Amino acid sequence: MFNGKSIFISGGTGSFGRNFIRRLLEQYQPRRVVVFSRDELKQYEMQQTFNAPCMRYFLGDVRDAERLRLAMRGIDFVVHAAALKQVPAAEYNPTECIRTNVNGAENIIAAAIDNGVQKVVALSTDKAASPINLYGATKLLSDKLFVAANNIAGEQATRFAVVRYGNVAGSRGSVVPFFSKLIAEGARELPITDERMTRFWITLDHGVQFVLDSFARMHGGEVFVPKIPSIRIVDLASGMAAHLPHKHVGIRPGEKLHELMVPLDDARMTLEFADHYTIQPSIRFTSVDVDFAVDGLGEQGKAVGEDFEYRSDTNPEFLNVMQIADLHAGLPV
Repeated sequence: MFNGKSIFISGGTGSFGRNFIRRLLEQYQPRRVVVFSRDELKQYEMQQTFNAPCMRYFLGDVRDAERLRLAMRGIDFVVHAAALKQVPAAEYNPTECIRTNVNGAENIIAAAIDNGVQKVVALSTDKAASPINLYGATKLLSDKLFVAANNIAGEQATRFAVVRYGNVAGSRGSVVPFFSKLIAEGARELPITDERMTRFWITLDHGVQFVLDSFARMHGGEVFVPKIPSIRIVDLASGMAAHLPHKHVGIRPGEKLHELMVPLDDARMTLEFADHYTIQPSIRFTSVDVDFAVDGLGEQGKAVGEDFEYRSDTNPEFLNVMQIADLHAGLPV
């Protein structure tokens, strides 16, 4: 569906953006790929690797509505990956986080509608489900904006959906490169916030493919949640460095003991598919009348039970220490 099309990705120089574009160029022949981000150095470095004739690089900030409108001209599909993501930084700089994650989402939506974009997929996070920190709260607001945008678009063809998943293995700013740096520097122990802590776990490749598939699946208004394994943080540390002891440092501000991707209150709106869950929109769209139990790929879903939750600590699939060690060995350095 991307052959001959123009694709725009905000935050395109990040871990997800680089992997998404690599997969896009390997599998399709897009007419144009627009990377939209703030950092000129990262764009320069990225151009050394991604220099195909279809590539375009736009400096800009999602806070700048007019710049987004210009950059999105002639675009067919949008991936919104730009965000301020560091939990402690968001707690100390709340207004900055709101301006990027909430106001930026509004600007993406307006630019997409004004330019007649076909489909928009926004990346979310497990921290948006029953949030306890500012970052998660801003991403929940962002999710709500993108779902409601299907009503704002009205009879226009632009459709919006959200992809929500957990910690991405090896992405910049995540715990894996943090542990790797400590190990490389000869650390004698690894810091563990709480030995009971669990997290969802997804590889960049899996996340990228799930987003690509979501463009084909979406009707508009869905929150797509992949079925992915969980890990225990102590097992992650052991899988990366079995010889190092652990030092308990306590949970950081705004951090949960366990993560959640489908809250109990969303169970009545949730459908289970073979490899993912779909949270249907709770509002009725004025211009979209679809059966969400059959997605755009023809896959059939079924309602989950009223007591359903998708939590990292009760997830039926956990990776053990050996599996984590094998996966870590395959991650790019």
